[in-house]
Amino acid sequence: MNSENEIRLYRKRIIPEECLLLDDDIILYADKEVIITRWHTIRPKKTLHHGYSCYFLERGYKVSKFYDHEDQLISWYCDIIEYEYKEAEKSYIFTDLLVDVIVYPDGFVRVVDLDELADAARDGLLTPEQMQRALRRTDKLLSVIYKGAFGKLQKYIEDFE
Repeated sequence: MNSENEIRLYRKRIIPEECLLLDDDIILYADKEVIITRWHTIRPKKTLHHGYSCYFLERGYKVSKFYDHEDQLISWYCDIIEYEYKEAEKSYIFTDLLVDVIVYPDGFVRVVDLDELADAARDGLLTPEQMQRALRRTDKLLSVIYKGAFGKLQKYIEDFE
């Protein structure tokens, strides 16, 4: 749990609309480029139990390593995000821009929730600029993965495990 003097992290979702303080996440490292955390699931799930996340602030994505109840790797889960930093509160509000990229242990890559992105744009829940950022950031992340450079992103987390 974070003390009063540390930064606070919030997860903001568009669908469903919510903003949660991630007060049980443990911040392992933070600088101007990345924030690395260790966490347990907020809402219990059948398989997902705990993991690590690295927020790549300027790149606009969060890479997470998902583990099951037996400490076995499920997948690497990448959220496309944007953030707002509130200096007075030392808080980051990370907005999930809906698109996710999943990298499985066997290397299989899946892009999910493009339908939610389209629905959110149609319903006015995203600005055109947010839609463009979501698509461009997804493209850049996929380029990293397809070029075989995803290991560089994974290393941020692996160095703190």
